[in-house]
Amino acid sequence: MINWGRLITAMVTPFDEDLNVDYEFAVVLANRLVKEGSTALVITGTTGEAPTLTDDEKVNLYKTVKTYVDVPVIAGVGTNNTALTIENAKAAQRAGVDGLLVVAPYYNKPDQDSLYYHFKEVAKSVDLPIMLYNVPGRTGCNILPETVVKLSKIDNIVALKEASGDIVQFAEIIKSVPKDFLIYSGDDSLLLPAMSIGTYGVVSVASHVVGPEMKEMIDAFVSKDTERAMDIHLELLDIFKDLFIIANPIPVKAALNLMGVNVGGLRLPLTKAREKVLNVLEKDLRELGKI
Repeated sequence: MINWGRLITAMVTPFDEDLNVDYEFAVVLANRLVKEGSTALVITGTTGEAPTLTDDEKVNLYKTVKTYVDVPVIAGVGTNNTALTIENAKAAQRAGVDGLLVVAPYYNKPDQDSLYYHFKEVAKSVDLPIMLYNVPGRTGCNILPETVVKLSKIDNIVALKEASGDIVQFAEIIKSVPKDFLIYSGDDSLLLPAMSIGTYGVVSVASHVVGPEMKEMIDAFVSKDTERAMDIHLELLDIFKDLFIIANPIPVKAALNLMGVNVGGLRLPLTKAREKVLNVLEKDLRELGKI
């Protein structure tokens, strides 16, 4: 079984004032996240603004973060082009990452057979462990449980980030895949409910802001202190929701900047959070004692 731990952070990509990648601060942020409980980091996922990063920037991020942190680094390499995804996967492997996050192809809406062959070809191209990523709200297609089960039989497809928002779909997958195939929630607000039916952990955005609290919640649940885990979940529910009141990663970057963790702005087509969003986040952060 892979050892990526239960609290994986999908890390934002810090930019300087000119919107160049700030590699030095990426190291600072990565180590902050690890110190606060992250057991692995996803670099260049959706939260990392992968669609607006160049190939060279992605590879440099992998190499830089991998050099300076002591937890697994997982590269987000998925696109809606199988050949390009394979190129990205091979480049990430050469850069020394520990695993790959491969999202379902977006926009072109492949059927279930097509999804299977897409992921199978990517898996054949590398020796790294792969986490599938199902996020129908962004991709326009849903990796159904039966397809996940088929893919789980491929040796180096070892995990799933499930962000369908459907707790029944979580249960159907968990019921049918091998015990060593790990399911991670892709929604912070569903982490505790999903763990109650066998989900292993989370690929998180909120851990940028409330990492220690999320670690405590996970640890409490695993140690069977479900009442404490529930209390923490309810305390964090507002920040879980409000980090997604507009497109991720706009709110999380705004929250980090409000906390004095200066990750910079966003590249178009995303723009910085407006006053209404900032007011909501500031209220949440004050209530949590973060500012």
